[in-house]
Amino acid sequence: MTDEPPQSRRAAESRTGSTPHRPPSAQSEPEDAGEQPTVDGPVPLIAPHEGTPQPVATPSELDEVLARFAAGTGPVALDAERASGYRYSQRAYLVQLRRAGAGTALIDPLPLPDLAVLDEVIGEAEWVLHAASQDLPCLAELGLRPRRLFDTELAARLAGFERVGLAALTEQLLGFRLEKHHSAADWSSRPLPESWLTYAALDVELLVELRDALDAELTRQGKSGWAAEEFAAVIRNGARPPRFRADPWRRTSGIHRVRGARAQARVRSLWYARDQIAARRDAAPGRVLPDSAIVAAAELDPRDEKTLLTLPGFGGRSVRRLARTWLAALDDARELPDEALPVAPAVEGPPPPHRWAERDPVAAARLARCREVVVRVAGEHRLPPENLIAPDSVRRLAWVPPEEVTDGTVVETLRGLGAREWQLGLLLPALTEALTVPLLPPPEA
Repeated sequence: MTDEPPQSRRAAESRTGSTPHRPPSAQSEPEDAGEQPTVDGPVPLIAPHEGTPQPVATPSELDEVLARFAAGTGPVALDAERASGYRYSQRAYLVQLRRAGAGTALIDPLPLPDLAVLDEVIGEAEWVLHAASQDLPCLAELGLRPRRLFDTELAARLAGFERVGLAALTEQLLGFRLEKHHSAADWSSRPLPESWLTYAALDVELLVELRDALDAELTRQGKSGWAAEEFAAVIRNGARPPRFRADPWRRTSGIHRVRGARAQARVRSLWYARDQIAARRDAAPGRVLPDSAIVAAAELDPRDEKTLLTLPGFGGRSVRRLARTWLAALDDARELPDEALPVAPAVEGPPPPHRWAERDPVAAARLARCREVVVRVAGEHRLPPENLIAPDSVRRLAWVPPEEVTDGTVVETLRGLGAREWQLGLLLPALTEALTVPLLPPPEA
């Protein structure tokens, strides 16, 4: 199924069986307009049905929320707001919940950093999140871990929607337009403006209704079992600690322009100096010193404050105050012995695909055939290829296939790489055949 314009909404409703919910806070229409949004366009959703709740910030207020949600029924819609781009940590600065019979609650986790008591109340219910993998880590820090999950973004991908953002799906399937003005706001600031709280509450206002519409569409397409496996995998992965990344400084934007091991050592030294300051301040690293400034200093290697402060990115007052820190980091890199300079990291797994033809033409041909299988099968089932199978899994399989290629060995390999049973069922035996087709000899001259 592909994204349809709002005018096609009623046709979609007849397929999914969903009925748009129209809160009284939506912009007024003539009384004879009925409950259905008109075909003229989506209805702007400007305030929650029961009004905008104030953040829960005390144990007694939390007890009241616990009682409400314990008495509620059905799935629990959840969302969390972080302060990415403003803070070093990825902690949650607001948690939103909604449940039938309980209404909406906004919880401030700054004075209430342990929400395990809430987890005890809602833990056995199905949790409904949009793009759950983004929020599960910060929710886990608060003691909130789902046992059952419905991810509306992932469900939309499996159902074949082209636009899978929350606002796009709410508009298409339910007929209401959500404003996303505050998605990149600094949610660590206090007090939170009323308009931000309204925005946060609306993010969970229709999430259960959206879940029902998507669930009906998945059922219609025969994909409910696939979705259940994917949701279970999201829960498993969300409970894992963040993966350690070796040499994180290599992800500095623009580092490809920095040539030579000594210059890369300057990037590394400046990156770690900035990271220490950012962690101490709980500030986003880019707000301490932009990546562009690190790259500029690594290229020029300034030796005095006057030269340093002429470089792009070093003009701000807070950056200038740390001039001695940046110069000391550059001095450290300058004094490193050659054996301590960065070396190219050992590559885990297969090389970049563009190098396969040169390094191993047979493997390159295998990869091309495997990719053709994935794209074809994904198209047949109206799936994004990356949701049918992880691209890295395909590369690893094609680069080093099992010694004896059979359906059994291919299944074992892909399971070890995290593939789910529904994916294996769709891709075998076509992938096995793609791995075993011999490379044709070059034509004779």
